[in-house]
Amino acid sequence: MKLHYGFDEISHIDWASILPILIPFLLVGFLLVLIALIDLYRYRKVRENVLMWTIVIVLFNTIGPILYFTIGRKDVNERALRNH
Repeated sequence: MKLHYGFDEISHIDWASILPILIPFLLVGFLLVLIALIDLYRYRKVRENVLMWTIVIVLFNTIGPILYFTIGRKDVNERALRNH
């Protein structure tokens, strides 16, 4: 059994058998990022650290949106709520 593979062996991978497994994970990750960014920019006037959350969401694809939805939505700018 071969444990180490080189870059030249990537061309021998049967992508047709792997893609049906990978596509749902990629779609869920993309949807999480998209929904988190839409929510962030929809409420950007009442959120603090919009730029920081954008970077976290985009760079940390799966965990970034989850962190935003658990921590970032509580990050509310009190002054914006009073002036709104």
